[in-house]
Parts: sequence; C-alpha cells; structure tokens
Amino acid sequence: MMTLCDMAVDVLTTADGRAKTAKSRDYASQWFAARAAGTPVEVGTATPPLRPSRPDAPELLDPRDVPKRKPGSPQGRIALLHAVAHIELNAVDLHWDIIPRFAGIKMPMGFYDDWVKAADEESKHFNLMCDCLEEQGSFYGALPAHAGMWRAAEDTVDDFMGRLAVVPMVLEARSLDVTPGMIEIFRKADATSAVAALETIYSEEVAHVAYGSKWFHFLCGRHEQDPKDAFHTLVRRYFKGALKPPFNEEKRAEAGLPPDFYWPLTETV
Repeated sequence: MMTLCDMAVDVLTTADGRAKTAKSRDYASQWFAARAAGTPVEVGTATPPLRPSRPDAPELLDPRDVPKRKPGSPQGRIALLHAVAHIELNAVDLHWDIIPRFAGIKMPMGFYDDWVKAADEESKHFNLMCDCLEEQGSFYGALPAHAGMWRAAEDTVDDFMGRLAVVPMVLEARSLDVTPGMIEIFRKADATSAVAALETIYSEEVAHVAYGSKWFHFLCGRHEQDPKDAFHTLVRRYFKGALKPPFNEEKRAEAGLPPDFYWPLTETV
C-alpha cells in the first residue's frame, strides 16, 4: 500500500478534475479500510508540488477580472455553480496538501483521518457541482475562474498553524456564511438538484471548519499559546484585508469558532 503522503502527491499532480477526485475518493476508501482493519498504515513523507496540477480550463483570472453575473438569471446561476465547483476542487487539493506539506511535524493519527475525510467529501462536492452544471447544459471549465484560491496555501507553505488558521478557519468558514443565500437562489428557481447538492455541502462544511479549529487549538496547547491571540496574529499576517460580515454565528459556533475570534478581524489594523 502506498504511504498516505504518496497518495496525497498523486492527487495533487493529477490535472483533470474528475480524475483527481476519483483518485481522492479511492485513496480515502483505502485509508479508512486499512484503519478499520487495524492494518499499520504509514503516513510517510513526500514532496508536494508548490502548485497542484490543473486542467487547461477554466482560464484563471485575477479575482477583480472575473465577470460579474446576476445570480437571478439562468446564466448567473450557472456561473454560481461553476464558482462553487472551482472552490471545491481547490479544497480537495488544499486538504491533501496539508498532509505531506507538514508531515515532518508529529501529529496524532486522528489528524490524518480528519483531513482525508475532508478531502473525500470535497471530492464528492466537486462532482455534485459538475453534475449540476451538466444538467444545465454546461461544464466545469466553461467559464473563467479566479486564481486567488491557492494563494493562501502558498503564503502558509512553511507555517502549519497559519495554514489551519487561514484555510479552514477563515476561507471555509466563509462558506457557512454564504451558502444559505445560494440555496435560496436555487430554491426560488426550482432547481432541486442544485438545492440538494448545496445542502449537502452546507451540512458537511461545518465539520471541515471544526477540524481546523480542533487542530489549531491542539497546536496552541502544544506551544502554550493563547488560541484567540494566535489566530488574530496569523490571520492578520496571511489574510489580505478584513473579514466581512454578516457571519453565520450559529454554524460558526457549532464548528468551534466563537464570535471573539472573528469579529475583531472585521477591522484592519
């Protein structure tokens, strides 16, 4: 059996979205089958690429250059589905990347269980969005997408706690704020498949944010740091700009993010 880090690098170096997520789901299944059987599984070490392999399309643009579309129109709803698919594909790579990127730091096996599970679910989410796009006569890659998604990974390439703070606890937490509004857009359009897919994403993203919070607090305890102070310092260091309300305080609390973590970050210092 391949090491977990070798699996991660294989996913990261696969370009096609459907192929990438198929590998991701297969490796997750292998990992959890071995764990359930009590088979010794080696995390190992491997060198992940600085940037994951990507398909030729979509064209990646600066976030400011991505065309704005009204979500109430059919084309606007397709653009929204396409944007979510792009986010989910990046999330697959982000969750696999954290495993080999910081494999030199000793962590409990539960850490690897959590991020393999998150990567598996993000793979499912990407495919759900692709299915919805195809149902609408489109496909992932048909529209341009923004190139900023991987910036957080590059900025925190050498900072384990920074990665946990910015990716799951800021970027993924944002999905808890905006997904209910997206669900309502597709519900009004009677797009039942999209509503069901987004509801699945919404329910499972809470756990991904919670994994970030759990392991961030774990590392703060290991290094005898105050979690709130450390979070504020790292987000101000790596995240560009202030956090923007409104916040889904109920779901953020469910994921282990109390208001005093994020409200102070709504103002630039």
